[in-house]
Order: sequence, then C-alpha cells, then structure tokens
Amino acid sequence: MFKNYLKIAYRNLLKKKVYSFINILGLGIGMACCVLIFMFVQDELSYDQFNEKGDRIYRVVHGYFSEDEQAESNSRENYWVWGNAPVGPALELDFPEIEKVVRFSGKADILFTIGDQTQQEEGIVFMDSTVFDVFSWELVEGDPQKALVAPYSIVLSESTAKKYFGDQEALGKTLKGSDVAGRANPGDYTVTGVMKDLPSNSHLKFNTLLSLSTFHQSRPTVFDAWGYVDTYTYFLVNDQFDQQAFEAKLPEFIARRASEENGPNYTIGIEPLKDVYLNSEVQRQPGETASLTNIYVFSVIGLFILGIAIINFMNLSTARSMERAKEVGIRKSIGADKNSLIFQFLGESLVIVILSAIVAVIFVSLAMPLMNQLTGKELMLNSILNWQTIPFFLGIVLVVGLLAGSYPALVLSSFRPVSILKGINKSDAKGANLRKGLVVFQFSLSIALIAGTIIVYNQMSHLLDKDMGFDKEQMLIVDYNYDEQVNNVSSALENELENNPNIASVAFSRSVPGSHFPNAGTTIENPEGEMVMQGQAIFQVGLDFIDHFDLELVAGRSYSRDYPSDSTSALVVNEAAARQYGYSNPADIVGKKFDQWGRAGEVIGVVKDFNYISLHNTVEPLTLPFEAYASRYMSLKLNTENLPVTLSEIENVWKELAPHRPFIYSFLDEDFNSQYESDFRFRQIFTTFSVLAIMIACLGLLGLATYTAEQRTKEIGIRKVLGADVGSIVGLLSKDFIKLVLIAILVATPLAWFAMNKWLEGFAYKVPLHWWVFLVAGVLAVIVALVTISFQAIKAAMMNPVNSLKSE
Repeated sequence: MFKNYLKIAYRNLLKKKVYSFINILGLGIGMACCVLIFMFVQDELSYDQFNEKGDRIYRVVHGYFSEDEQAESNSRENYWVWGNAPVGPALELDFPEIEKVVRFSGKADILFTIGDQTQQEEGIVFMDSTVFDVFSWELVEGDPQKALVAPYSIVLSESTAKKYFGDQEALGKTLKGSDVAGRANPGDYTVTGVMKDLPSNSHLKFNTLLSLSTFHQSRPTVFDAWGYVDTYTYFLVNDQFDQQAFEAKLPEFIARRASEENGPNYTIGIEPLKDVYLNSEVQRQPGETASLTNIYVFSVIGLFILGIAIINFMNLSTARSMERAKEVGIRKSIGADKNSLIFQFLGESLVIVILSAIVAVIFVSLAMPLMNQLTGKELMLNSILNWQTIPFFLGIVLVVGLLAGSYPALVLSSFRPVSILKGINKSDAKGANLRKGLVVFQFSLSIALIAGTIIVYNQMSHLLDKDMGFDKEQMLIVDYNYDEQVNNVSSALENELENNPNIASVAFSRSVPGSHFPNAGTTIENPEGEMVMQGQAIFQVGLDFIDHFDLELVAGRSYSRDYPSDSTSALVVNEAAARQYGYSNPADIVGKKFDQWGRAGEVIGVVKDFNYISLHNTVEPLTLPFEAYASRYMSLKLNTENLPVTLSEIENVWKELAPHRPFIYSFLDEDFNSQYESDFRFRQIFTTFSVLAIMIACLGLLGLATYTAEQRTKEIGIRKVLGADVGSIVGLLSKDFIKLVLIAILVATPLAWFAMNKWLEGFAYKVPLHWWVFLVAGVLAVIVALVTISFQAIKAAMMNPVNSLKSE
C-alpha cells in the first residue's frame, strides 16, 4: 500500500512539473529562510549561556533618584552599570547570600613593547582576581586562583598571546607597558595566564586582563570613594538567593553604607546576567547589547515567510484538488474509506515537504556566507544540528507537512463519489473562497513587510542625514590614549600641522562626539542664588575645540587666548545643562558661579545643544571645561580631497614629534556612524528577508494564475474568436487577483502602522509615519502582482484559439 502511495505521489509530481517545481521551490525557500532566521535568533538568545553559573550571576546598577521619582517609574533607563568601586565589597560583607564579587574597570588601551616590537593593544580590562570563580572563562596556561592577584599580572587571550609570542609558551614572559590614564604607571607586566578567546556570544569583549590590584596600587583612594565612577560590579549568589527580598534590603544598605559624596538621591539595583544582553535599559554598558524588539521582529518575519510558503502550498493543492476529483470518486466507489484517502493525501504532502526540506538544506548551506555577512556573526549549520535540535527540525517538517496538506486531504476525502462521477462538485466554490482568503492574508503580510522596509530605510537615512549640531565631515581623529609625551608636544604638533594648507584647524580634547566621556557632579548657582549639584556628561576640551567643531554659541563667549583665566576659572555648558539648573533662557546662566573637579569660577558661555551621542538618545546636559592637558584625541579638520598625500604628511609630522607612539587614526563620521551598526544590520536583514517573502508570495500567485489560465483555456479561445484583444484578456485574468491585493492593502495598513510605530519608539529622533508610505507599499504590491500575473496572462492570451478550443 505504501509503495502504491509513493508511486501515485511520484506520478503526480511528474505529471504537473510546473506546480511541483513551484510548490517545492517556494516551500524550500520558505523553510530555508525560517531556519536562517532561527539560527540568528538562537545565537542572540544564547548570549552568556556558556557560563555554568550564569543563573546565579547578577550585576549592580547605579541611579540617582528622589523618592517620588523612584516610586513613579520602574524604568532603568536612567541607571548606570558604571559606578563606584566600594559597593561590591560592602555588599559581600553585608549579604551572606553573595558568594563572590568581581569588579573590573572599563576598557583601556596600552602601548606594549616586546623587543623592538611596539603596538597599541586595545580592549584591555582591569579585573578582580575572583573573575574565574564567577565566569566560565577557561585558562589554558596558569592558575586561575593566582593569575590576577599580584600587581602587574596579565592574562592574555590565546589570539593575543600568539600575536606577541607566536607558538612559544607565554607564561612567565613579560611585556613592557605604557601608563594607563590614571589607572597604572608604566611597568613590566608578567604573563600569569593564557585563556581561551571569549565565545562570540559573550556580552563582554576584551583581549587582555590586567590585575585590578595594578589599578589599586596606582590610585588606592579610588577604591574607597563612593562618589568616584570607574568600576563595573558583578557578583555570584547562592542557590537560595531571592532577588525580590534582596532588592527590598538595598535602600537600608545604601543609607547605612554610602557616603555623603553620593548625594541623598543615590540608589542601586541589580540585574541578572540573563537579562544583560537583550533586556537591559541601563546606560554605560561594558559590552554588547541588542534589542529584544528586533528579535521579536525577526521571529515574526520568519513565521511570516513560512506562513506564506505554506499558504502557497495549500492554495495550489486546493486548486488542483478538483483535477483529482474523479480519481477520488473512483477510489471511493470501489471501497476506499475516508481515512485511507486522508492518509494518502497527507502522505503525498509529506513527500513534497521532505523534498522541500532537502532543497532548504541546500539553500541554507549556500546562503550561510551571505547570512554571516549580513549579521556580522559566524553562524554554522552544524552548531545547531545536534541530537537535541534534529528532532525539533524533523518535528517542523512533520508539522508543516500536516498543516500544508490537511485542508486538501480533508476536502478531497470528503467528495461524494456519485456526484463527482456525474460531474457535480459543490466543494469547488468553497475551495475558491478559501484560496481568495489565503491570497489576501498572504499579500497582507507582504504589504506590511514592504511598508516596514520603506520605514526602516527612511529611519536609517534620517540618522545619517540629520544635522547633529557639529561638523563631522573631513574630520580626522588621532587617538594617542592620553600619552603624556604627546600632550607635552601638543602645541608644537598644532603649530606644525596648521602650517599645512590642507589642514584647516587642529584641536585637542579628552572626548569627541560618539566616543567615551566621563560624567560627574557640577555645582552651579541656580536662579535663587543657591549652589546646586547636578550630574552631567563632561567633555574636557582644548582652547579651540568649540570653534573647530563649529559648535554654535547661543549665549556668552567661547574660550579665548585673550582671557588667561579661562584655563582655571571658566566653564562652557550646553542648553540642556542650563535648563537642568533652572534657566529657561540660556543667557541667564552666563556669569553664574560654578565648582567642578577642583576648578571654580564663572560660566562664560552656552553652546547650542548638539547630538554628541547617537540619535537613540535625546541631548543630555553637557559641560565643556577647558582642560588643555587631559587630552586623548587630536582632531584635524581637512580641506582637501587628496587624502593619501595629506595623511602621509600628517604621519611624517607625527613621527618627528611623537616617534615613540604609532600613528593611529580614523574619521569621525565613520566612528560616529558605527554607533548605528546594529541598526544598519537590522535594516539589511529585514530588507533581505522581506524581499524573499515577497518573492515566495509571487511564486504562489504565479502558480494560481497559471491554474486559472488553464481552467479558462476554452473561454479565452472563444473570446479571441469573437474579437477580444490581448489587453482585454489580460485584464480579465488579472482583475480578480488585483481586487484581492487591494483588500490586502486595507488589512495590512493598520497592522504595519502599529508594528513600525512600536519599533520607532527605540529612537529619540524618528521619522513620522506618513500615509504615503503605506500607499507606496500598496502600489508596489499591486505592481508586483500585476507583473507576476501578466506573465502567465499574456502567455494564455497569445495562444492560438484553435488549440484553446481543442483543449480539455
């Protein structure tokens, strides 16, 4: 019996090659897209899962709120992960449920020298010695209990160890390191461990670990200062840990432990490690994060594509079911029961789905390099094919086969043999209505995806085109990592470089837009004459920074060589900072007293708000103190198109005045736009799979148009004999489908508007949802449908009417 079913399935596939090809190809592409999206989503959801104790790891987040603000909102958007150092040890002392605390200072860059090789190493972290007790980071050389205990101990990743020592054993060898901006003095670092490179699905990324005791030795007071922000704190809890009960005790802990330098509104909270990558809203993240909303979007797109492919299958199967009506009638008249027919037709569906699954595996294998390029990951098929997931994928094949074949099987098995053999079939109208409904649903999804693609493109273009309030074009940034020797020759560098006609201006600063910047409290006189402390971002800048970046002054003046006291007793703020202290008119803050980081004097100017961070955030309060010798970056505004020559000239000057340090540069516009890397990746993936979804929908529409043309072959022949032209026949075959697409537009528009409005909420500056976007999406869908249908309609209309009238 099974052999007979397989023979019938095989003969039907060969008999209708076009339908078989469309069914297998469409379903195969749909399943392949679903698998690729599943791989991406699975990788995103797997972040930090490699940590064996991950379900017991938490981290501290820091915030400054009044009691009313804390009660009104549970949002963590104004919390920071970056905070003070003493909170970790204090928590460990006061809460027995905490087993281990690990602290680390943010990433630093160090100039390492070994022999005659000098290189700036990036992604270096000062780490507590307890790190290997908390995280599952494997050492291949060294003792995890001792590796980060002593000052000037260093643990290298395998790739970093290979870079410096080749295939030799690194343990015990030394690297000469430069100073690290207030965290470590120059010295020889002893390699005490080599660890495996971190998995790609770790939210923390670094190449090298230095002992936190190195930082402590250099600046011990930092580790007792509750108001000094430069540390991330994670901790491991026991099995009986109750997060809710723990958080209830934190206000009393802060009241008892925190010092007055934190201020009365300081508070802390905790976040589980499992929420860090996708569910954290806090600021100053130490590593990668992603959007859970985007994961939902991709998951829905994957289901959409699979749904569209299944609808294609069901539409073509129900359409062709009428052709097999007589076969069913004969089978039932000679004794076949309903269950055996259902089993047969479901079996045929499963055969097609299995063939489609084979096609899907081939497509996935071929598409993997492109998928890795789109996602920026290293996805591999064998990483998700194991004894746990293979049953899952087999289950998907089975479910798709049953789902796609269920309706055709039930319809065919329900035919009454007497009526069928007489040529009477009342199920055809019901099948036609079902097909129309499925086409509407299918194109509703397609139109929603078209509208979504347009909106995503518009938003990404908005991010690139919006006036940020500063000049970032042709701006070269040289990163010298606070090197004191470079700061000592900064005046000579500036003078020498500004003599070059291809360089418009030069400026030095600790931060540039889009880069890391410190935050601290600043005390400024408010409108009532009271000295009030508020926290805000700080850009320590050189004398020419404001003019160099074309920042617009809205009140007061900028720093000037005509006022020598500017270097010690002047401050420039932005409009948001003026509002923060109660001044709605920026000019009113000019002349008010300030006290910041040991400097006191008067506010001399206010710059117009500019977006110094990405457009995901609104412009926050900012102060720009004049600090000539606390710089990390040299910015050069170029006015030439001959970049290679100009870069060579700049490098020659650099080698002459700072020969000890490599010339490391980038362009500000590229650096700033890198903040949107995940957004652009989202756009690429969204667009790619949207196009594929529409292609699959068009395959189904092509199949239905082909079937419709075949069913109306004699009608077309008669119309041509009576004088109908090609245009009228094409219109005849197309109008019913176009009506369905127009209905789909009405269904898709509100759904797409709601979904994309939710997505845009992740941006502080976003494009409006114009009505014309949905109109364009609908028009494009109509055009795509017309092109798809017209191909078959024109073919049918061009047939010789004599052949049409002879057809059966």
